[in-house]
Amino acid sequence: MADRKKKTFSFVIVGGGIAGVTCVEQLSSQIPSADVALITASPYIKTVTNYKQVSKTLEEFDVAERPFSVLVEKFPNITVIHSAVKSLHTQSHSLETADGRIFGYEKLCICSGGRPKLLTWDNPYVLGIRDTDSAQELQKQLSTAKRIIVVGNGGIALELVYEVEGCEVIWAVKDKAIGNTFFDAGAAQFLIPSLEVEKTIRAAPCKRPRYTTEDPEPGASQTFTAGLHISDKNARRHGSGPIEAGSALGPDWHDGIVLRGAEQVSRIVSLEYQCEVEKIFTSAELLNSPQQTPENEGSWPIYIKLTNGKTFGCDFVVSATGVVPNVEPFLHDNNFALADDGGLQVDDHMMTSEPDVYAAGDVCTACWVHSALWQQVVLSGGRMVGAVLIGETDLEETFENLILNQMDLTPYGEELLNPNIDIEDYFD
Repeated sequence: MADRKKKTFSFVIVGGGIAGVTCVEQLSSQIPSADVALITASPYIKTVTNYKQVSKTLEEFDVAERPFSVLVEKFPNITVIHSAVKSLHTQSHSLETADGRIFGYEKLCICSGGRPKLLTWDNPYVLGIRDTDSAQELQKQLSTAKRIIVVGNGGIALELVYEVEGCEVIWAVKDKAIGNTFFDAGAAQFLIPSLEVEKTIRAAPCKRPRYTTEDPEPGASQTFTAGLHISDKNARRHGSGPIEAGSALGPDWHDGIVLRGAEQVSRIVSLEYQCEVEKIFTSAELLNSPQQTPENEGSWPIYIKLTNGKTFGCDFVVSATGVVPNVEPFLHDNNFALADDGGLQVDDHMMTSEPDVYAAGDVCTACWVHSALWQQVVLSGGRMVGAVLIGETDLEETFENLILNQMDLTPYGEELLNPNIDIEDYFD
């Protein structure tokens, strides 16, 4: 294999997403004399644009899709290799691309991301959303749909359920509250009313809402119906490549696509809590099944039975149940330590268990001791340790200062959340 080796680079990065491109840019700018290679199967890369330092520790930026040639133009020490990785050989410090070329490295960073964890891969009525192609397919299918089922409780599911118009949405989540990856049940309860209103009526949320939480019973449903007309929606932007090679869509994945169904309604969302998909049926399979069939028997192309005993028909199912780390090309004949979720274990220097191999992004799992503040918490021992700001509050610096100075907020209690008090007057 050494005889076939084309070139050895100081640094090789695999993956054209944010993690890989950021790694390439940092290495190229800090060590301009080093040979840096980026191996990406997509002709496009994800780059950070419009970067702004909002406050001492808060940053704001956009993510844009660009042809990989922009990296070469910006950094003369970068070589872009347009191919997927076939295999990695850590002992010889080399890897082989899908087109048969072999490249050596001194240091390697794997940023190959993840792939959708679909409910099933062989059903045309089950869609996953990860990149441009799948987002465009969603738009196409949705344009003629009257009802869809969304399964999942992550970022994609949250944004999709909010953005879809002109179509009934049944949302199945396995948790007691929506969005539990990002915020607590109280914040989730605050967001629920936004499913009831027309999207054209976007009243600014209160800066510090007072709210209470009621856990729904297992198997319980919540239904919200909005107005009966479809509002105009501005065209927006989106980006990324095919599932096998493309980067994750990021938080603005729905920009640039029209998420509108075939019905003359604005929004109808039904929530099914604490349940998962038990079985998926076609209409033919359901008609031949001894189980009790739902309404409009046989009229939907696909049905799903949930673990709460309910069965629903729909035009298609959106499987928004997370991703699986893209580790397969790197495991054969190597000794990577894997985390429980299948990702490459990395320490607090992003180093894997193999020498000179690092990883970043969805392909890896943080395996150092996590901080007590790993999740969004709010008050701990009377001190502010985190905050979830919903809407344009202009309170970023105020709450950041409260977190940094660790002022005892016990005397203020729930007044921190009182919408009638301008908290900036207290702590500016």
